[in-house]
Amino acid sequence: MPHDFKQIYASANRACSFLKVLANPDRLVLLCRLAEGECCVSELESALNIHQPTLSQQLGILREEGLVTTRREGKHIFYRVISLESIAILKALQTQFCKPRPPEPH
Repeated sequence: MPHDFKQIYASANRACSFLKVLANPDRLVLLCRLAEGECCVSELESALNIHQPTLSQQLGILREEGLVTTRREGKHIFYRVISLESIAILKALQTQFCKPRPPEPH
């Protein structure tokens, strides 16, 4: 079966772009929180201790990259994850990095 190297490189480029977005701690924490469910900006700010304008900047990048979407309800803007790839990668990262660590041997 011949390999379609153009397709492989296109997929690799998409994956690299995605990983670059996740490589920022603020964006990664935001995605982890939003993977738990929709949240408004003020809730994100207080829960994650990420302040304006950093919060707006990072949410804007996540939106531009197609990982989250928004809806407005009155004065509040709510964000939620729409990228299935993001959710799958976040689950894998949580399994590897967010589980409790065993106690250090003395």
